[in-house]
Amino acid sequence: MSVKSRKIVDVLNGKTVSPPPLWLMRQAGRYLPEYREVRARAGSFLDLCYSPELATEVTLQPIRRYGFDAAILFSDILVIPDALKRNVRFEEGHGPRLDPIDVDGILALKGDTVANHLQPVMEAVSRIRRTLPEETALLGFCGAPWTVATYMIAGHGTPDQAPARLFAYREPRAFAHLLDVLAELSAHYLVAQIDAGADAVQIFDSWAGVLGEREFADFAVRPVQRIIASVKARRPQAKIIAFAKGAGLLLKSYRQQTGADAIGLDWSVPLSVAAELQKDGPIQGNLDPMRVVAGGAALDDGIDAILQALGNGPLIFNLGHGITPQADPENVARLVARVRGEAR
Repeated sequence: MSVKSRKIVDVLNGKTVSPPPLWLMRQAGRYLPEYREVRARAGSFLDLCYSPELATEVTLQPIRRYGFDAAILFSDILVIPDALKRNVRFEEGHGPRLDPIDVDGILALKGDTVANHLQPVMEAVSRIRRTLPEETALLGFCGAPWTVATYMIAGHGTPDQAPARLFAYREPRAFAHLLDVLAELSAHYLVAQIDAGADAVQIFDSWAGVLGEREFADFAVRPVQRIIASVKARRPQAKIIAFAKGAGLLLKSYRQQTGADAIGLDWSVPLSVAAELQKDGPIQGNLDPMRVVAGGAALDDGIDAILQALGNGPLIFNLGHGITPQADPENVARLVARVRGEAR
């Protein structure tokens, strides 16, 4: 079976596939008991990310259970700041923590050891590709520079990313340099994943929605545009999905300006708007993750609405953000069956 038969790759090439292929953001995660078992014996979260054997195992778990059309590398968007020696750690109940960076720290950043630091991730990509069913696509990913920068500046996640926004206003040159460094390293990282066996990659800009219009252009669009241009200059056949959560009305220009092959949509994007965006090319999304938690009619109705509105164009079915730990695995099975027309 050829690579062209991987349905998600077909959609990324502009084709309409019925029923649409699907995968779920965070499909390997805490809602699965088999994941929790591996996580418990892995040590730290980063130990899990950097173990090719364990990262491969948890990446494959949802494929074995549900037969998704794509696997996505199990890793984290903060491996690049970790490779930049920003002391990344994950604290139970608090999420990621980093040493906050200042202007001097930004100017001192050196990326010469990043590729070697991330070599275990590349080994995991190669292992996953060798082990996956031939028809299943493999997705790599990175965090968008804006989102990664927010964590590097604050040292943790904040509700509206005020520390990063304030830093950008007060220290525009240093902040622009940080985004440039992250964009360059991210492009190299994505190329390495593609070379190791990824069929496509996704850029996650989880905090794009907190930005004003001008800041969105400067902090969300331009760095992602730079990443995509760099990747495609070196790997012209690369397929790239860009997910700018909360971008709303800016998504049309976001696709045009970044050059993304597909755009991911969060659940707040109206289906009428999604249908208009789909006229310009493939889209991905956008079921509310809470519907997967709720199950029942709420789940069925949400799935059916997306399929009715978007199923006649190039669509990758997904959630509007990551699946939550509270989701019932049986509800995920119901989602897969209903998208594929196997459950009514």
